[in-house]
Amino acid sequence: MTALTLKLNPVIQLTDEQFYQLCQANENLRFERTATGELIIMPPVGGETGNRNAGLTAQVWLWNEQNKLGIVFDSSTGFKLPNGADRSPDASWVTLERWNALTQEQQTRFLPLCPDFVVELLSPSDSLKVAQEKMKEYRDNGARLGWLINRKSRQVEIYRQGKELEVLESPASLSGEDVLPGFILNLESIW
Repeated sequence: MTALTLKLNPVIQLTDEQFYQLCQANENLRFERTATGELIIMPPVGGETGNRNAGLTAQVWLWNEQNKLGIVFDSSTGFKLPNGADRSPDASWVTLERWNALTQEQQTRFLPLCPDFVVELLSPSDSLKVAQEKMKEYRDNGARLGWLINRKSRQVEIYRQGKELEVLESPASLSGEDVLPGFILNLESIW
């Protein structure tokens, strides 16, 4: 099953509040919205991909529990990016400083910022090109480090602020670099 994209403009232009309410009224569906207002209906992932996503998020969460440097989010968290898009990466992290700068209301709704760190785990039905565009969008909107993990090809694309794309072939692990200091993602359970 692939994602469906609805071109709403110029017929309907959802406000941020309307988009939020649409998501709340349809909690069994996952929506994203592009910067141009297209509504993307995301299909649920299969059991294998869901398990790998959970393991990936758990590794980031455990590291953060020990270091207490930020807040970890799973794939159901919505982020309102600076370019106007509403996105939900598979796993993400925001520094404690940026989290604490948000109001209580902002913390309970779609977060009005781009995560410092994002991960997208390509599922069998995902388009590589669409996922790469999404990763560029995260980077262009402020993500300092992003990983696009392609289990099928055993490749990882690394997106960094101000740097060229790096592609790794079958790495055993990934470093959180200076964004997630001391974090090492073990890819054995992800492959």
